Amino acid sequence: MTRCLCTGAGGFVGSHLAERLVEEGHTVKAMVHYNALGSRGWLDESPLAEGMEIVAGDIRDPDCVRAAVKGCDVVYSLAALVGIPYSYQAPRSYVETNVIGTLNVLQAARDAGVGRVVHTSTSEVYGTAQQPFISESHPQMAQSPYSATKIAADKLVESFHRSFRTPVVTVRPFNTFGPRQSRRAVVATIIAQLLSGSGRLHLGNMTPTRDMNYIANTVDGFMLAGTVPGIEGRMINIGSGREIEIGELAVLIRR
Repeated sequence: MTRCLCTGAGGFVGSHLAERLVEEGHTVKAMVHYNALGSRGWLDESPLAEGMEIVAGDIRDPDCVRAAVKGCDVVYSLAALVGIPYSYQAPRSYVETNVIGTLNVLQAARDAGVGRVVHTSTSEVYGTAQQPFISESHPQMAQSPYSATKIAADKLVESFHRSFRTPVVTVRPFNTFGPRQSRRAVVATIIAQLLSGSGRLHLGNMTPTRDMNYIANTVDGFMLAGTVPGIEGRMINIGSGREIEIGELAVLIRR
């Protein structure tokens, strides 16, 4: 079993990944964003939190990141500022967290001789789909400051692998859903409106399609990215390869 660091462990995907690592017997250091209330995000409600070393810090602080990375074999880098709408209001915050934060992880991992870094990207880097199914070779398009910072972070990761042979794997999850997800997400929105007793759903355009993936399946992808040999330097989409219209999704959930 390995010594793992999971940054962003208080978040939706990060908390599930940290729990899976504990369940599979790894030594887990879970890094959560420091706040004055002492909240550890979703790990406050996790029955497996006692099996982790939970450290509070800030991905933007290189000394903090260096201390967290020390002694780890694998780093799962999930800490990020997410969400498209707020990125229009505070783009600098996204640069500082998503770009500088990624640089801090890469530098610390390189200095510490970490065996592998799993970097978290997003399907948002592809922008509007130019073909029915998006492969890793699909052109990237920055349609928001958020997606621009994720593209920049991906390129930093790529450069560290090409320049310094840093052992990195980039994963791009597609539309993960499940427990702990933000109520802003489409599946959670549909469920909440149905549970409220609303006779009519208010969802906007019902024709766009999405590749929806349950959280456990996304975590499977992260685990493989951290363990499968010989995939350093690759960028890998985590998706089902199946699309569903939002309207069809709403009908399915209602049923």
